[in-house]
Amino acid sequence: MAKLVFGMNQSLDGYVDHQAFAPGPALFGHWIEHVRGLTGSVYGRRLYEVMRYWDEDHPEWDAAERDFAAAWRSQPKWVVSRSLKSVGPNATLVADEIEAVIRGLKARLAGEIAVGGPDLARSLTDLGLIDEYRLYLRPVVLGRGKPFFAGPRPPLRLVASDLIGEDAIRLTYVPA
Repeated sequence: MAKLVFGMNQSLDGYVDHQAFAPGPALFGHWIEHVRGLTGSVYGRRLYEVMRYWDEDHPEWDAAERDFAAAWRSQPKWVVSRSLKSVGPNATLVADEIEAVIRGLKARLAGEIAVGGPDLARSLTDLGLIDEYRLYLRPVVLGRGKPFFAGPRPPLRLVASDLIGEDAIRLTYVPA
């Protein structure tokens, strides 16, 4: 049975924004290895559209960016959206029966499936489908934006804390 994990970089004041702040080299390396090890990812529409950046090579990329792109492209993705009509390579559009599809993925697959996007994470939390939450705290204050928890914080129990790289702390929680 697969484990559904919601984890994102987060500012100290609780916001997530892939474009407002980037990880340092050590944390980026951590994300490359993390993505390589995934069984797949489930994305909400907004974050999927941001991540589509990795679908095409860019001449200015360094080796780490090329490694991340290769890892991201190789994994299966399921995109939860009622507004999109199509999705890119190695992705499946999930427009209806979201709970049944996600429960089916968890039952059929092994390993870890990442959840991408706070709004999707809230919906999956409300359905009791998320097995683990990973908050990667970064020394950045944004003052506004999309919060990590798109709704009330679910009851959680801390199970681990790790220093990653030069400036990130990963806090791992499971539902209480």
